[in-house]
Amino acid sequence: MVPLSWYVLLGVVLFVIGAAGVLLRRNVLVVLMSLELLLNSVNINFIAFGRQYDDFRGQIFAIFVIAITAAEVAVALGILVALVRNKHTLKVDDVTIMKG
Repeated sequence: MVPLSWYVLLGVVLFVIGAAGVLLRRNVLVVLMSLELLLNSVNINFIAFGRQYDDFRGQIFAIFVIAITAAEVAVALGILVALVRNKHTLKVDDVTIMKG
């Protein structure tokens, strides 16, 4: 049996890596993958605490987070396609051209 603290530590490490990727990187695809890491670390903690307390609510919340993440990725990829068509780049600094 793996202790709860290991799951929490894994979630914290993934969250820190994801937050660093969002804050430090300039490529939109890397930022999206870092957001996925953030959300997956939250899912790990939801499931770990749900298992610890014998409650299915952690798994239910994790399923909702996965569904919301899928919708977010679909919208973000649509925006990325429009960005590449207009500017031929994936840099975060060039996203401001889509105002209007």
